[in-house]
Amino acid sequence: MGEYLSDWTERESIAEAMIPVIGRLYRKNNVVTSIYGRALINQSVVGILKAHRYVRQIEDSELSVRDTFPMLQCMDQLELGSAHIDVGKLAARYHRQEGSEPIEAFLRREIGEVVGQHSAQSEENALKNTKDVVLYGFGRIGRLLARILIEKAGGGNNLRLRAIVVRKGGAENDLVKRASLLRRDSVHGSFNGTISIDEAGSAIIANGNYIKVIYSDGPDTLNYNDYGINNAMVIDNTGIWRDEDGLGRHLKSKGVSRVLLTAPGKGNIKNIVYGINNGSITDDDRILSAASCTTNAITPVLKAIQDEYGIVDGHVETVHSFTNDQNLIDNYHKGSRRGRSAALNMVITETGAAKAVAKALPDLKGKLTGNAIRVPTPNVSMAILNLNLESEVSVAGVNDYLRDMALHSELQKQIDFVSSPEVVSTDFVGSRHAGIVDAQATIAAGHRLILYVWYDNEAGYSAQVIRVVNQMAGVSYPVFPKRERLEHATE
Repeated sequence: MGEYLSDWTERESIAEAMIPVIGRLYRKNNVVTSIYGRALINQSVVGILKAHRYVRQIEDSELSVRDTFPMLQCMDQLELGSAHIDVGKLAARYHRQEGSEPIEAFLRREIGEVVGQHSAQSEENALKNTKDVVLYGFGRIGRLLARILIEKAGGGNNLRLRAIVVRKGGAENDLVKRASLLRRDSVHGSFNGTISIDEAGSAIIANGNYIKVIYSDGPDTLNYNDYGINNAMVIDNTGIWRDEDGLGRHLKSKGVSRVLLTAPGKGNIKNIVYGINNGSITDDDRILSAASCTTNAITPVLKAIQDEYGIVDGHVETVHSFTNDQNLIDNYHKGSRRGRSAALNMVITETGAAKAVAKALPDLKGKLTGNAIRVPTPNVSMAILNLNLESEVSVAGVNDYLRDMALHSELQKQIDFVSSPEVVSTDFVGSRHAGIVDAQATIAAGHRLILYVWYDNEAGYSAQVIRVVNQMAGVSYPVFPKRERLEHATE
């Protein structure tokens, strides 16, 4: 029995040795490493080991740090340029070759386009090209966006959170309260780092990021140049202004170049679901919407099914965690049913997500209906996709296909895949995928398919928002390994 503990201790030791290499690749080379989509940066020893163990759900065997550490060590010596590298997938691919060539030769072939591309000049250029970001509003989504932006700043991500804009609260210690809400979160846990405040400068300092806190009652009354902020990307997460006229007020403030709304846009505003229609973003687009959390969760899965099987029609039922818009206890609310206690009731309400899918995926226009049930949980929701298809399907065939899409397709950051009979909603808190297919719940018979898709309606959506912002700011990196799609059954 002692061999189990001995093996664990040895793997712990290797994981400890991996941490400085992972950090150095990130901060020096701006190389983001992962294990089958699970980021390694800022992970603990146990976190790294758990990421490796997760692979057993995908490859039927646990990936070992003994396989990945030599690859990380070799990558550290190759003077890599900026990239996102899934070292887990590379290690699995190398293992399938049974070590038929040296690791360095393998890596030069797999990631050759970024080998030798790092230089001091590239670091200097990355700093010069940093894009200023302003969060207009600091609620649930705003604070999660702040966490992601701060987390990514260490690698020279080219996005830098410079300011948040809020209305003055009633408390004298408003700044302290704002910082405290960023530091502690009842759902997502404590902030991963250190936070202090500069009362005199009205700023929050988070992991070395100096974030100005600006108080304003309107989006068109500011001069960001006064704070050294120029050509900024404003992310409006208040939801107050959703049309072109309202959001256009941001562009009247000096120092603003573009605006992104974290809610469905109205009128002719493009609703972008990253991974689906982000290719429609042009340099001329000054105002864009990142659509809704539910639209982001279901559209990638619907696209995958539409492409492979064809969708005749269907219904989307969303089981959604309650939101701040609902009443905590029974009280007057202008909306139907939302006045009843969110903490005590399931509440049937409307959702525009099914219709909104067509804005990102025109092929499904008029094919979907939708409704929503708000439930007494604070976070993580589920969409039930009840679809009639053009082709016949089986549970095994669909699950195999969606697993492939989650691992190897261009939608791998949007679609995740889980096959466990024991998962529940809290298991997906913090997931940065737009949606997670629950394979154990899939139902298929003939042309009928029912899919259950989990999504962290806060963290998953915020990650999608950041992906849109990156594209708007011109920030993009090569992803490795290149796609290696598996064969799957369609019957």
